[in-house]
Amino acid sequence: MKIDFLAFPYEKNKLSPFISDETISFHYDKHHRAYFDNLSTLLKGGELENKSLKEVILVSYNIQELKALYNNAAQVFNHDFYWKSLAPNIKPSVYVLGFIDKYFQSLDTFKENLKKKALTQFGSGWVWVVLNKDKELEIISTSNADNPLVLDFAPILTIDVWEHAYYIDYRNSRVDYLSAVIDNLINWDFFEENLKKYLVD
Repeated sequence: MKIDFLAFPYEKNKLSPFISDETISFHYDKHHRAYFDNLSTLLKGGELENKSLKEVILVSYNIQELKALYNNAAQVFNHDFYWKSLAPNIKPSVYVLGFIDKYFQSLDTFKENLKKKALTQFGSGWVWVVLNKDKELEIISTSNADNPLVLDFAPILTIDVWEHAYYIDYRNSRVDYLSAVIDNLINWDFFEENLKKYLVD
């Protein structure tokens, strides 16, 4: 299989106190790992075994008999992207701020829009910052395992709004989790890396 389990991109305690070690031990070591292990089992010996993660997602999307494969592949991608979207103590560059100002007028407005979109996602899902088909910055939400790849949008940043992402630390207060992450843990370097990657493409 061409797909590897993501090595955690920083020391696990670096997200504390906003995301606790206990949450990470359940979220990364158990939930994320289970999606990967399920995906490995589903791919083993099949015709998609040597495809990339993105290829597996796109091939299996909206095909009923491949639903389990799609859900697990998409959740592996989503979680990989989520952990990379987080990091402590990173400030947005002038480049990123200029791009955000162009589409959202200010960083504060961007953060409020991101929080609002995440709060209004009903049930489990994800909130994403994407470049849409016109290469414009946009905030969208997706339900369950869905992600921007199946919409032909380029993912720039994501925040997990499944309850397992925040229930240990924040109980049912999604808003407190979102405030903590959006105000303190956005990996602006990863944001910029993706912007430049997809704008060139």
